[in-house]
Amino acid sequence: MKFVTIFVALVCAFGLAAGASAQQGPLRITIEEGIITPLPFVVPTFQAETAEAGQLTQDLVRVIAADLQGTGVFREIPSSAFIAQYSDFNAPVSFPDWKAINAQALVTGAVAVTGNNVKVKFRVFDVVSGTNIGEGLQFSGTTEGWRRMAHKVADEVYTRITGEGGYFDSRVVFVSETGPKNQRAKRLAIMDYDGANVRYLTDSRAIVLAPRFSPTGDRVLYTSYATGFPRIYVLDIGSVQQRVLESAQGTMSFAPRFSPSGNTVVYSLSQGGNTDIYTMDINSGQALRLTNTPAIETAPSYSADGSQIVFESDRSGSPQLYIMSAGGGEAQRISFGEGRYGTPVWSPRGDLIAFTKQNAGRFHIGVMRTDGSEERLLTASFLDEGPTWSPNGRVIMFTRETQGEGGASSIYSVDITGRVLQRVNTPEGGSDPSWSPLQQ
Repeated sequence: MKFVTIFVALVCAFGLAAGASAQQGPLRITIEEGIITPLPFVVPTFQAETAEAGQLTQDLVRVIAADLQGTGVFREIPSSAFIAQYSDFNAPVSFPDWKAINAQALVTGAVAVTGNNVKVKFRVFDVVSGTNIGEGLQFSGTTEGWRRMAHKVADEVYTRITGEGGYFDSRVVFVSETGPKNQRAKRLAIMDYDGANVRYLTDSRAIVLAPRFSPTGDRVLYTSYATGFPRIYVLDIGSVQQRVLESAQGTMSFAPRFSPSGNTVVYSLSQGGNTDIYTMDINSGQALRLTNTPAIETAPSYSADGSQIVFESDRSGSPQLYIMSAGGGEAQRISFGEGRYGTPVWSPRGDLIAFTKQNAGRFHIGVMRTDGSEERLLTASFLDEGPTWSPNGRVIMFTRETQGEGGASSIYSVDITGRVLQRVNTPEGGSDPSWSPLQQ
């Protein structure tokens, strides 16, 4: 669903300052690596401006509140604590009533439904100072796309209070898994970031692996065994049409990712027992070899500006992380801790690299600076792997598999502090998530 209209808004983006619990001046909250105190907020049920909007007002508010609370940055005050009744979007706000329950942020709104068309308008208030945070904003769309409007409202609230871009109006492509561990059926699927609105893109006749979004979010790269050997395919999400990226006879291609421009694909190609990294112009099909060593070199990922590539290689004797120019050349090792490193992914902010680490019988999702410094492990379990970044570089999604013959794969998310770990609810098992950019 695309929005029919997005009305003009004035967004007030605050810089990062002291935590909201000791507010001095305009409401703002700091997001940093240390422990933060979640900001208490309230989202009363929006005003229904038409009779048809009754249930939708409640549904919208629940999604908005869940988005904000799920960040770990905000804490919702339940409606049972309210001493004020909200019913009129245009009425003055009684700030003392919200102060009395220790709310610091207030989101009010109104919803109108006419046939299949929906209009949602909202305001964000700093309860402590009794002022608006930015101007009111209105979205228009369809009843089928109501969840997306809720995510867009939550993104706006998040941005106005933290000064960062949001990530709720985004999607995730992943591998949906069913059946026992030794006969698992896999097919590509796409969903909202929170697990809603699942749609299947392929059937389960062939094994599919490692889907990756294009920078514009309209295409997906993935590896398929449809021919008996791994081949890279490009799938258009809108039309669900796909085509294979051709590679030389006798080779196997896998682990693809788009460049930031979307015109080039970087991938691994195996031939004659040797695995190296290549790029291919997605339009012409012209390929360029970037590495040429006896080692296994795989899982390449571009930097945010497209100038460098991080990848996994065992050229030092065990899998480690290396960085090289996007055009190839000498590579620099950046991982030096104990254990085996793999599946590196460059943050969209450009400041961190997420990775999978195996050490002492445990798997971890971790992050490090691009020079390998300040390594932090965010998770630990029997098997955690395959990180992917949220559009704002604040949250990482990954695959977690449980132990034993009945072990199953699920998708989890964790913020870069490691404090907020959550399972993403999917109808079936899930693996290999790839986060899209924000939708337009």
